[in-house]
Amino acid sequence: MQTEKKGEFLQIIAPSQYDGKTIEQIAKEELFIPKKLLHVLRMEKGITLNGDAVDWATQVKKKDRLFVKCFQPEEYGVIPQEMDIDVLYEDDHLLIVNKPIGIDTHPTEANQTGTLANGIAYYWQLHGLMAKVRHVHRLDHDTSGAILFAKHHLASSLLDGMLERRDIKRTYIAFAEGMVRQKKGTIHESIGRDRHHPTRRRVSNTGQKAITHYEVIKVFNQSKITKLQLQLDTGRTHQIRVHLSHIGHPLVGDQLYGGTTHSLKAQGLHAARISFQHPITKEKFQIEASLPAHLSNFEKKLS
Repeated sequence: MQTEKKGEFLQIIAPSQYDGKTIEQIAKEELFIPKKLLHVLRMEKGITLNGDAVDWATQVKKKDRLFVKCFQPEEYGVIPQEMDIDVLYEDDHLLIVNKPIGIDTHPTEANQTGTLANGIAYYWQLHGLMAKVRHVHRLDHDTSGAILFAKHHLASSLLDGMLERRDIKRTYIAFAEGMVRQKKGTIHESIGRDRHHPTRRRVSNTGQKAITHYEVIKVFNQSKITKLQLQLDTGRTHQIRVHLSHIGHPLVGDQLYGGTTHSLKAQGLHAARISFQHPITKEKFQIEASLPAHLSNFEKKLS
């Protein structure tokens, strides 16, 4: 789909599938704009046709120009803090970065610094962008890898919907204790809070639905460690950590869930790939984040 940023508006050149549909139909059925945001755009005359504010019942023709307001300046929402940011992909709508270990995704209290979100705010400030820092998903403090941020409210709403519908596929690489015998499998166990620990989660019949698919990549017989590839159908807190611990193969280095360090300074988990269809341009993406040095060096020692 042909799009272009025009000041505070996103210009969309209507493709053939828009021909004969009303603005409202396009907003709901083609752009998948959620109800709450639709209401805001309607009140603010945030969708126009060929530069004119028209009734949303107006039919659109092929090659008409639709304008959707989504690039207005915003406060960052966090304190900008100088930080090295490893950018994997960036355009007007989203940013994908390679998160290092040892930092949180976003602040959990007012005026907190030292998180990836603080570094993103500084990066945007450095490049003249005034936009709220919106993470689409999170990674744990000691999990590295690809993480997705939205640059404006429309992209954020669309990506949130895609995540809920499981249209964003996230692939992880993990190093687990023990020799996993089953080459492929699915762990379908609900996860809830552990009432005996403030941060730990556990498998619980009363918890939230959680599904993890895994596949063995390599078994290191001498050290009794297995390298796994995993995909999530859900995104529960500590999901991979809880599920692997539950089947008797906790992550290497994950002492909270029964793993031992094996001289690894963080848990053996990395978000290696994120795959999705771009919410605006509809282009298909597969973004890779290579293993960080501490995990690649660890794997070399196992071999």
